[in-house]
Amino acid sequence: MNPKQVIEKFWQTMEGNDFYAVAQLMHDEFTLEWLQSGERIRGRENFAKLNTAYPAEGKWRFIVNSIVVDGEVVVTDVSVTDGVKHDRVITFSTIRDEKIWKQIEFWPEPFEAPEWRAQWVERIK
Repeated sequence: MNPKQVIEKFWQTMEGNDFYAVAQLMHDEFTLEWLQSGERIRGRENFAKLNTAYPAEGKWRFIVNSIVVDGEVVVTDVSVTDGVKHDRVITFSTIRDEKIWKQIEFWPEPFEAPEWRAQWVERIK
């Protein structure tokens, strides 16, 4: 798969809300950074556990508004909703070995990192 196909598969799999299936698309050295809350998720297992535990009002839905590809970096603009909460996220994904190696996500507003997910993240500045 080329980098764009990897990310298209990522968002399609996210739509199923099976975050352990999503984790299979991630590199062994996967990291995800949420700069607004100062958190880093290290490892696909932590990604799956955190997203599975995330309190949602309903099934998460994802609409890919745009995709831009530059070599191994893919940027997506995605609308995200659980039926009550509506956000838009910009994600920079770096692909290695046909897997998602690193992601940096920008959410609309800065937010405090909630304590319930502390077991799956590390604090960054």
